[in-house]
Amino acid sequence: MRFAAIPLTTLALAAAVPAHANDSAAAVGLGGIELRQNGAVSMDSEDLFISKDEVRVSYRFTNRSARPVETVVSFPVPVLAADSGMFEGDTAVPDYRSLDFRTTVDGRPVKLGVTEQALLRGRDITARLKALGWPVNWMVKGGEAPEFVRRLGAAQRAAYRKEGLLKPTYAGSTSLMPAWDVVTHITRNQVFPPGRTVVVTHRYKPINGGSVAGALEPGYRGTDKWHRTTYCIDPDFYAAYDRRQAAERKAHPDNPAYASETWISYILGSGRNWKGPIGEFRLVVDKGKPDNLVSFCMNGVKKISPTQFEVRKTRFEPKGNLEILIAEWYRPE
Repeated sequence: MRFAAIPLTTLALAAAVPAHANDSAAAVGLGGIELRQNGAVSMDSEDLFISKDEVRVSYRFTNRSARPVETVVSFPVPVLAADSGMFEGDTAVPDYRSLDFRTTVDGRPVKLGVTEQALLRGRDITARLKALGWPVNWMVKGGEAPEFVRRLGAAQRAAYRKEGLLKPTYAGSTSLMPAWDVVTHITRNQVFPPGRTVVVTHRYKPINGGSVAGALEPGYRGTDKWHRTTYCIDPDFYAAYDRRQAAERKAHPDNPAYASETWISYILGSGRNWKGPIGEFRLVVDKGKPDNLVSFCMNGVKKISPTQFEVRKTRFEPKGNLEILIAEWYRPE
């Protein structure tokens, strides 16, 4: 789906985050539930609320067939790629097991199962790692190789490198790191009774990214294509940002507030696998504070409160991710 730019005159929420800043962090795109391609169960409605503190979503599903449908329903989370760099330096690796996922089916809480899979160039090597006694999820905070790699002797390191399980940490390096990607599956089995509608709700705390600096300042705008294309930032957004910056400098010349960005990513494409398009789709984005700024790529945006913006669609066929930028100002103490 190609989203249209939001008229940010109606969305007065700004963000000042430098895509070039050293202290930036990437958002992790989580999403709503999905199932293996199914031709019997329709998603009649999806009601989605997104803020930087919580994501809530409520679905209505109907089994249109004459028989019960039992299927694996999963919650899509991004792959932790071996070469993503997410395990390096001071960057914390997302631990999907620790997320506060809460799901109900027709009002009753249900538990989600979590499994991890190791993929090496698309090949499942989970069983091989289990035989070696190596963990599937090897990614840790810090720049060093995992302990199980550091314990290996020279002959073992050479053999596992030849097998493809290990690779140089970087080009020309003699240190080695695991070469496989980590795929997390958060799943449950779901039975859809014939001819009945089932209500599923889900909530969790998103893994947000963000940055503090001045990438949205006038001097960066000519080269900062990333912000414009990812969040559909337009001239009205920049104008609102400039007004807020000017007001801060005028009101507090010796201690002006600084702008900080929060990035929220949501996987919308998980709604494609049900029977037909989503019947009724409603999105509410909450920017947090009335004087914050927000931008995201979606058309038909309507302001419904000082902090909330709504989008409604019928027969909606989502594609890709929804990327949201929230800018707010903090004064150094």
